[in-house]
Amino acid sequence: MEQLTRLSVTVQPDLFIEAVQSYGVNRGRGNLVGIQPYMTAVHYATAVQFQTRLDGYLAAAQAQGWLQPDTIVIFPENIGTWLLIVDEHASIYQAETTAQASKCMVRHNLLRFLATLLQARGQNRSVDALFRLKAHPMAHLYQETFAHLSRHYGVTIVAGSIFLPEPTIVDGRLQPGAGWLQNIACVFDGDGRLHPHITRKNTPVFAETGFLKAGTPADLPVYDTPAGRLGVLICADSWYSAAYEALAAQDVALIAIPNNQEHWHEPWPGYRTATRPSDFSPQDVGAITEREAWLKYALPGRIGITDAVAGMHVFFHGRMWDQVGDGQTIMVHEGVTYAAPHVEKAALVNVWL
Repeated sequence: MEQLTRLSVTVQPDLFIEAVQSYGVNRGRGNLVGIQPYMTAVHYATAVQFQTRLDGYLAAAQAQGWLQPDTIVIFPENIGTWLLIVDEHASIYQAETTAQASKCMVRHNLLRFLATLLQARGQNRSVDALFRLKAHPMAHLYQETFAHLSRHYGVTIVAGSIFLPEPTIVDGRLQPGAGWLQNIACVFDGDGRLHPHITRKNTPVFAETGFLKAGTPADLPVYDTPAGRLGVLICADSWYSAAYEALAAQDVALIAIPNNQEHWHEPWPGYRTATRPSDFSPQDVGAITEREAWLKYALPGRIGITDAVAGMHVFFHGRMWDQVGDGQTIMVHEGVTYAAPHVEKAALVNVWL
């Protein structure tokens, strides 16, 4: 595949775009665009600030000539999760750690928090209660933001992921329920309409198991898009063959994988989930890097289970208090794996189908 690299667009300095990379040539078959944003708590201070920032990245992609009716734009895991802190007290955005930010949020929502705590589920009921008390405004802002962006740019958007209590889609609206929290992703078409299916994460990592309920591979949907039938896997799900088998049974052509990861070049500690696949090699633990593990065990190593022609991993970058996003966009197209430049902050990556 011919590789094209260019950075011809003038962007807002605070977008911190360090790499703009394109692979292949436009053959009229559509394309995948990965948005690796650089986010901090301040970018979630208001709905306008959040939407403006994501719009900035899409405007930069549009300036490259990448956005067209058969484009699929992919945002990373948890891009919607931190809508939790929209319109909160200033002390939350100034906190140094996630624990400090959580304490500030509890303090400034104490009565509502205590009432919601009675409905909370799981071992980590305090985390559940925080997300549950903000679920309705979070769902509203998530849908309004990505519906506006997909409609404005006329593209299909895989809207990363968000934590919500057992949501459903009712009359075209994303509605939180009363059940367990789930890590979910939605897809919006070029008219801003929400597709009537929800992708639910099947394999929460250890840090999530205290408050998130897992979905099942059998329930994974496939979305019809102008570029082809699209499957979405949320982060750790991409490490398991069962997820690909479920998508293969639905004739998937493209796979989008929103991710959140840290410590990209450090030794791989092994699977961070309760189950491990049969093809897992214990000798890899500590012997290969996190990056090498993603290349071996995730999309590049498993896309062959399907007949998909292309797929893309897109990672969350930023500094949410003491949590620092890392990773690099990884693509597979027609059996060939490509890794975009590894940068500290933001990147835009395109692959023509």
